[in-house]
Amino acid sequence: MIITFEELRNIKHSLPTGSIKRIAKELKMEEQTIRNYFGAKKKSPQSIPDWHKSPGPGGGILRIEDLTVLNLAKQILKEKATVASVSKG
Repeated sequence: MIITFEELRNIKHSLPTGSIKRIAKELKMEEQTIRNYFGAKKKSPQSIPDWHKSPGPGGGILRIEDLTVLNLAKQILKEKATVASVSKG
């Protein structure tokens, strides 16, 4: 998948509180590894799933090989949207 770094960061910033912990727990990964997936640059005992960054607009272009973390983040955002729409109704 091709995505800009800015788009990836926007997804991360849209996640509800506790989502990084939830993703890490569900995928049996370190929380810092998940933060690094979304652009943090701190040391972690695990490496981030494969993505490759190239210069370009929006902070650069990412080619993400393993979509597991991203797909789970998008699922959480859908859940958040569903809860919001039910609350309004």
